[in-house]
Amino acid sequence: MYLVREVLSCQPGKVRSMVEKFKSISGAMQELGHKPFRIMTDVTGEAFWTVVAETEVPSLDEFFGVQEKLMTNESLRRAMSGYHDLVKGGRREIFRIEG
Repeated sequence: MYLVREVLSCQPGKVRSMVEKFKSISGAMQELGHKPFRIMTDVTGEAFWTVVAETEVPSLDEFFGVQEKLMTNESLRRAMSGYHDLVKGGRREIFRIEG
């Protein structure tokens, strides 16, 4: 099992908009029969305006397969439009769950 975490540093004041976009992705993931994202925002202040979305998948092939299916979903593509205007940068973290 793998934990995939998307960590985004948003532009000031754009966290809520990014959270809404991740909620759209989560809904589409559930429609495809996959676990939705768990969406979190920072409260520590180390890196202001951070959004984290994570999910668990049995294999990385499944994760990338779902991602490919999501990108062909036209309504989701519309919901994600303007995404780059909301973020300064980000990264993907992938962990193997050991226990």
